[in-house]
Amino acid sequence: MNYKIIFTWWNNQTFGTFLKTLFFGKYVGSDEYGNKYYQSKTNERWVVYSKNIEATKITADWYLWIHHTIDKIPDNKLKKYTWQKKHLPNQTGSKNSFKPVKITKNDIKKKYDSWK
Repeated sequence: MNYKIIFTWWNNQTFGTFLKTLFFGKYVGSDEYGNKYYQSKTNERWVVYSKNIEATKITADWYLWIHHTIDKIPDNKLKKYTWQKKHLPNQTGSKNSFKPVKITKNDIKKKYDSWK
């Protein structure tokens, strides 16, 4: 047994989640990031993250399932449309993060003439 889960929650899951998964959880599937999804007999649903606990690592299909929007368990082998992009987790703080263009006062062009 990994003793880190007793004292720290940021490594994978808490000790309480470990016990809940062990005794009440039924494994239903996993996604491309390695996150594992479970369901109880009372239709309670939860995720055990593979590495860092980051909610944005849940794909859209699994997000819908875990929030009871759909009941069908998502299939990773289901072919997506060509216009659909691959899911990306939050990119904040990485080199891929969005950086807006800085607009200066000289860049703004007036659409009217000022009174003189």
